[in-house]
Amino acid sequence: MKLKDIYEKLDELSPFELQEKWDNSGIQVGSPNQEIEQIVLSIDADAELLESLKPNTLLITHHPIIFGGITELNFETYPSNFLKTMIEKNVSNIAMHTNFDKTHLNKYVAEKILGYKILDDKEFVIKFEVNEDFDTFAKKVGEKFSLKNVKSVKCRDFVKTCALTTGSGGSMIKYIDADCFLTGDIKYHDAMEAKSINLSLIDIGHFESECFFSDILHKHLKVLGLDAIISSSKNPFTYI
Repeated sequence: MKLKDIYEKLDELSPFELQEKWDNSGIQVGSPNQEIEQIVLSIDADAELLESLKPNTLLITHHPIIFGGITELNFETYPSNFLKTMIEKNVSNIAMHTNFDKTHLNKYVAEKILGYKILDDKEFVIKFEVNEDFDTFAKKVGEKFSLKNVKSVKCRDFVKTCALTTGSGGSMIKYIDADCFLTGDIKYHDAMEAKSINLSLIDIGHFESECFFSDILHKHLKVLGLDAIISSSKNPFTYI
């Protein structure tokens, strides 16, 4: 198939117009008329993955390779070094980021990974009922996301309702209407803000909460008649 044909199918599945203004989902690298011989799915691109790809491969990633704009093509720096490899190998790339968060990823994590029924779904924030004491719930969350340590802010002993935003959702804290909020990349000042409004937090990790991207998309691509290979995405962090 041509790149533009696959893009149209992905757009039907998770419309790119739903992405946030600051996002850069869609075709990152490649020509719409390029013939695609293989599709590979991954959360991110890395040097090892790009070197392993065959020519005329479409790499579909969750995070955009080109995010904040490019002012120069210095092939010794990121992301120009990745772009050089992709252009030389005729590898194209489509990113499905905030549009896919809204249509698929958050819902999947709430229902399939955590096992809760969704009460409310407002773009990036999923809300569900828990009715468990905080310590029991936090331990369960840690196990579901395979967290070696559970970083949390405990403001309440009991969790009646919980909100979820996969990835990095610290900027959403002020809008959360729940007893507890699950998200990744929680910073010190996020914790202080949450304590000030009596909102418990559990850091579910950025990679850990989004590592399901390829599995989710792979199932939908099969329904669309597209075969794809799931790359073994790696967490860039090492915990000692």
